[in-house]
Amino acid sequence: MFYVFLINTLIVALSVMVHYEFLYRITLFIPRMGIHHRFRIVFGVFSALIAHALEIWIFAIAYYFMNHADGWGTLTGNFNGSLMDCAYFSFTVFSTLGFGDIEPLGHLRYLTGIESLTGLVLITWTASFLYYEMQRYWDAH
Repeated sequence: MFYVFLINTLIVALSVMVHYEFLYRITLFIPRMGIHHRFRIVFGVFSALIAHALEIWIFAIAYYFMNHADGWGTLTGNFNGSLMDCAYFSFTVFSTLGFGDIEPLGHLRYLTGIESLTGLVLITWTASFLYYEMQRYWDAH
């Protein structure tokens, strides 16, 4: 059970570090952009979406390998075992949308739960960050 906790913690830590680095780099880059302030915010939004997509793929790759390894459990339902199905599942879990057409069994349930929590926290972090950036540049002329 310790290895489940350890691996899940490493996956979450990698996602959080990716998110931090994206937001940090955006913070450094936006003030130096020689474009209208409104487009700076659009750049921030697109960059944040790319960061979220990358984080989702980190979880998707973990699901893929765990699903094909012994002792982690399986993903069942409308699922064929492909990396794209793992990515689809990860997108629905990260966003807490959860269609329910794919169901985790075994230890994969723990990663699913922590991915939902991680997605909620990182999406909220992004919203706060973008709000702050909008406040800084919204009235700029």
